[in-house]
Amino acid sequence: MTKSKTILYALSTCSHCKSTKRLLSECNVEYDYIEVDDLEGAERKAILADIKAMNPRCSFPTIKINDTVIVGYKEKQIKEALGIKNEN
Repeated sequence: MTKSKTILYALSTCSHCKSTKRLLSECNVEYDYIEVDDLEGAERKAILADIKAMNPRCSFPTIKINDTVIVGYKEKQIKEALGIKNEN
């Protein structure tokens, strides 16, 4: 599997965000994550602007894998974007 640049934009209280973190960890994917509700001021405003550029509804989780953006916990799409074949 090729190394991907993966960023997870999440909320600390979101169950779908937690499921996405768990999936990425189970797939041994190195990723960065930002819990947006833990940010304040200009930093939070800048991150929200970045998210809205990818996902105008600004919903969570928003996952960016290389140039692919996935909104929500969509296991199949996340695995496909990572180049992981489903075993089902």
